Amino acid sequence: MPALRASLVALIPLLLHLTTSTQDDLHYVNPLIGSTAGGNVFAGASLPYGLAKPVADVDGQNTGGFATDGSNVTGFSHMHDSGTGGNPSMGQFPLFPQYCPDNVIDNCKFPKGARATHYVNDSVTARPGYFALELVNGIKAEMTAARRTALYRFTFPDASAENGERLDPLILLDLTDLWDSRQNASITIDADSGRIQGNGTFLPSFGAGSYQAYFCADFAGAKVCDSGIWVNDRAGSEPKELFVTRGFNNFYLQAGGYISFDRPNNGMVTVRVGVSYISTDQACSNAESEVSDPLNDFETLEEAARTAWREKLSPIKITPGGVSHGSLSAFWSGIYRTMLSPQEMTGENPLWESDEPYFDSFYCLWDEFRAQLPLLTVIDPQAQSKMVRSLLDTFKHEGWLPDCRMSLCKGWTQGGSNADVVLADAYVKNLTGIDWELAYKAMVNDAENEPLEWSYEGRGGLQSWKKLHYIPYLDFDYLGFGTNSRSVSRTVEYAYNDHGIALVGKGLGTTDYMTYLSRASNWKNLFKADQKSFLENGTDTGFTGFLQPRHLNGTWGFQDPIACSALASWCSLTSNPSETFESSIWEYLFFVPHDMASLIKLLGGSDSFVKRLDYFHTSGLADISNEPVFLTVYEYHYAGRPALSAQRAHSYIPRTFNESNNGLPGNDDSGAMGSFLAWSMMGLFPNPGQNVYLISPPFFEAVEITHPETNKTATIRNTNFDSTYQNIYIQSAKLNGKPYTKNWIDHEFFTEGMTLELMLGDKESNWGTSKEDLPPSLSDVLAQDEVQ
Repeated sequence: MPALRASLVALIPLLLHLTTSTQDDLHYVNPLIGSTAGGNVFAGASLPYGLAKPVADVDGQNTGGFATDGSNVTGFSHMHDSGTGGNPSMGQFPLFPQYCPDNVIDNCKFPKGARATHYVNDSVTARPGYFALELVNGIKAEMTAARRTALYRFTFPDASAENGERLDPLILLDLTDLWDSRQNASITIDADSGRIQGNGTFLPSFGAGSYQAYFCADFAGAKVCDSGIWVNDRAGSEPKELFVTRGFNNFYLQAGGYISFDRPNNGMVTVRVGVSYISTDQACSNAESEVSDPLNDFETLEEAARTAWREKLSPIKITPGGVSHGSLSAFWSGIYRTMLSPQEMTGENPLWESDEPYFDSFYCLWDEFRAQLPLLTVIDPQAQSKMVRSLLDTFKHEGWLPDCRMSLCKGWTQGGSNADVVLADAYVKNLTGIDWELAYKAMVNDAENEPLEWSYEGRGGLQSWKKLHYIPYLDFDYLGFGTNSRSVSRTVEYAYNDHGIALVGKGLGTTDYMTYLSRASNWKNLFKADQKSFLENGTDTGFTGFLQPRHLNGTWGFQDPIACSALASWCSLTSNPSETFESSIWEYLFFVPHDMASLIKLLGGSDSFVKRLDYFHTSGLADISNEPVFLTVYEYHYAGRPALSAQRAHSYIPRTFNESNNGLPGNDDSGAMGSFLAWSMMGLFPNPGQNVYLISPPFFEAVEITHPETNKTATIRNTNFDSTYQNIYIQSAKLNGKPYTKNWIDHEFFTEGMTLELMLGDKESNWGTSKEDLPPSLSDVLAQDEVQ
């Protein structure tokens, strides 16, 4: 018996491992993380990459539709983006339920400002595939989603007028969007069926041009009493159709349609809204095919959504090792948000005919290429491959790879042509199904041909780039037109874009790849060795040598290295445009992902580099709320100090990333912030566009990732792990049972299902510190090629 008891005791750790690593992790997902304090997440119901995204829209922080900021609900709309900046995105054709005093139609509150109603704070429920809240007037709203259809249930409490007459529920539909960008719209109402159809022309929230969206709304569960249209604060049952323009002299005309009902005994009115970018007929067809029985399909749709999300999360399994529920919630929610956008819109693209996939809401690649898309390459490679094919199909039909795209429109380019990095990343990680000859053609087009309008495609300043080997301050560029700023940040990004082109070109055996490899070093031409940096109070930071703007004639301009940092003023395309975009010269100096060895040498060697990187992260100059900072957290690896990368990651998590509603340091940016958190907690961080993952200890006892195509499981396991994070330094490592000293690993770790065992301790060790253990750099690779 003692022997049996001992055997059972020995099995307990294994059983606990199986239980904790195979349970349904979907319950950890909290869509409300980042729903206030500028996270701008989409908190509503959606399928993975789904087009239909219903949620409550508020008049507060409404970039993603809803926010937990206690503001007022102005409607419930059907399409949104997640985590974006710029203007609020989409949110077209919102519904709004209400009772009208005395059942008098003109007593209803139609305009957005008049109808705005507080929600009950503790009534908000958000989980994958479901969103609900209750308005302070007692009306409850629930919603779920199919791929291109939103399904709502509005429950009206019993209510009576002062004369005792029972009030009739009314639901209006507003021909507007979140930021009132509508240019024109139309609506028709079928008096017999109560079906409302319509369309509108709107502006993209961060781009050029306009787009048309279509809807088809059907009501069920209650008898229709009346229907009609409304304009401003008046309405009538005749006519049953309306065309509306923007309004005279910028006066925004508010208008839409309405349906009133005989309140059913359960008070519930169901609304099915199909959406489309093709036509109202297709919107109706989408709704009818996806939700054939609105009254009975709600729970079925919600469970289908949960099943779809469960499948998408299934490649990852965690052994927590005592980590808190909050940490697990932050982790899984971050991964969840990486699959809200881009949105899969195959069959919904009216711009060209193609058999290729079409994805939209790349908002923007400048944000997504750093962590989000590399994460999808590991956990959802089929979707990532389709996204790359979509980018290439856009090039094929529109002539340029997009750098940003939303709602069928070209979005503003923030830096370089960063689709090149996305393609390079896909190439070095062997994503399948991609026409690489077409991909290389598209990348070379970015590098060689300047478009007339480079604000939203391609690159500007190519004449100077090829001749001077940098983008000049106040460049004389007569070939194309764009915002003549960002000369420093564009230079470093163009250099990395060209490195990606060189990688793909070399792999394909082209003869011109060396041209792009040489351009990859152009960032050095803006390095001013004697440039100092001072804080705003005049204190010398103690560091010399920074990037600086440079004129056409080669003389130096000046931008304060701390300008555009978290210690100074914000710099964007339109607000304080500068020679760096949304970040400082301090931060952009560290953006040499392909040749960190050269950068470290330029800055005085490893010790000097580490001191500068430490100062950057501890002085307030580092802006963890924006994507350019991501890789800097892990660049200690290149200086032979991987322990400091782990230490830095723990300084940001959970201080600025956690499970609260304000648990993001800034815009989620289509899942970029969530993916940074997920990578960091899994213990690997990608250098995107290269076959390199930097190793640090996971925030859990173990992480398993099963590759969806090879079906092989990669494992990272900590020994001496403690959930209080005293032991965060790698002492030694084994790969597939053999000693492993490199502080990085390649993509084959995932595709071949390797096992990485990390021995942890509470002090920095010499693991991963030798020169031969460092990640590859361009200058080292070139030097080796010369020797050979």
